[in-house]
Amino acid sequence: MFRLSALYRYPLKSCMGESLQQARFDELGMSGDRRWMLVDEASGRFYSQRALPQMSQLSVLWKGDGVTLSAPGLGSLDVPVPVDEEANLRGITIWRDTFRVPDAGEEAARWVSALVGKPTRLVHVPKERARWLPSGYGASEDRVGFADGFPLLLIGQSSLDDLSGKVGRPLEMLRFRPNLVVTGAEAFAEDGWKRIRIGGVELRVLKPCSRCIMTTIDPATGERSADREPMTTLKTYREREGDIWFGQNLVSDGPGVVEVGMEVEVLE
Repeated sequence: MFRLSALYRYPLKSCMGESLQQARFDELGMSGDRRWMLVDEASGRFYSQRALPQMSQLSVLWKGDGVTLSAPGLGSLDVPVPVDEEANLRGITIWRDTFRVPDAGEEAARWVSALVGKPTRLVHVPKERARWLPSGYGASEDRVGFADGFPLLLIGQSSLDDLSGKVGRPLEMLRFRPNLVVTGAEAFAEDGWKRIRIGGVELRVLKPCSRCIMTTIDPATGERSADREPMTTLKTYREREGDIWFGQNLVSDGPGVVEVGMEVEVLE
C-alpha cells in the first residue's frame, strides 16, 4: 500500500519549505503554496535560489490573510495580502510569462531589499491573476501561481533513497522541494503514474520535473555542494534528451483536504 508520508508548502517562491500534517487544495493546487514572490524592483524579473542562495534561509509562514517573513539578522515582519486594484499592480516576469500582480508595499520592500542586498519588491498572485500551464499540458482551466510551471510536485521516498545510495550520503528531501512525498512504492514508480487519488482529492500527473542547480543547495545552510551533487549522479542515470528528471509535476482536480498517512491510490 502506498501512503502520503510528507506534505510541504512553500508560501514564497524559493523560500524555506513548511512541513504540514494537513493541506487544503484549491484552484491553484495547495492553498498558500507559492502565492508570493520576490522580484527585482527595476525589471520585475523574479528571484530564486538559483541566483540568490540566501533565499533558502528566508522563512515564510502562511496565515491565509497574509504571511510572516523572518530571516537571520532581520527579525520578522507581518505582511497582509495586498489589495488587488489598478494603482497597486506591478508588472513582473517569471520565465516567459509577463503579467501584473499586486505589490505588497513599501515596508515589505525595505525588508526584502535588506535580505537580497538590492532594491527588491514582494508581490502576491491572487487566483484571478494566475498563469495558464505551459502549452500542451493539462486542461484549459488549469492554472498555476508562482511555481515554475506546474502547481504540484510529487516524489517517491524510494526514489530519493535510491539516489542517496548512489551518491553515497543521505540527501534531504527538501533539496527537491516536493509538495507530496509517497512511501511504499518502488524507486521511480511515480514515473509511470497518470492519475492518483489521496483521500477525496484526485490528481493528474502531467510530466516529469526537470531539475536544476537548486538541488545542489543545502536547504539547512544555503551553501552549494562543492561536488555538485546530486546533479552529478542524477546525470548518470536520469538524463533524457538533455534534461535531468526527478519527481513528477501534477495538478489537482477540485478542492479537498489531504493528510499525512492517507493512502495514495494509483488510478491510472
